[in-house]
Amino acid sequence: MQSHRAVFLNTVYPAEIERVVASHPTVAMVAVGSVPDETLGELARAYVVLRPGATATQAQVIEHCRPHLAAYKRPRSIRFVPDLPKTSTGKVMHRELKTLDR
Repeated sequence: MQSHRAVFLNTVYPAEIERVVASHPTVAMVAVGSVPDETLGELARAYVVLRPGATATQAQVIEHCRPHLAAYKRPRSIRFVPDLPKTSTGKVMHRELKTLDR
């Protein structure tokens, strides 16, 4: 008899994370991308543009997500950026987010 192992894949939708991070009072814009992880494959990273004059820490933004998102859905890191890459119509170019890590 063969042993079978159940594999559970957790689906994380970037829009769900973006909605929660955007509700933080210091956040003007947010886009969620991924970063490689040796154990889980990929983890969520939020790229955040703060409101003018506002300050926040990575810990504050992640803590804000705690009551709204399951642990596996929370972004593991926050990258504060001056602006997000956008198309000429103003949509965020999610494929270009990784260029902000360089």
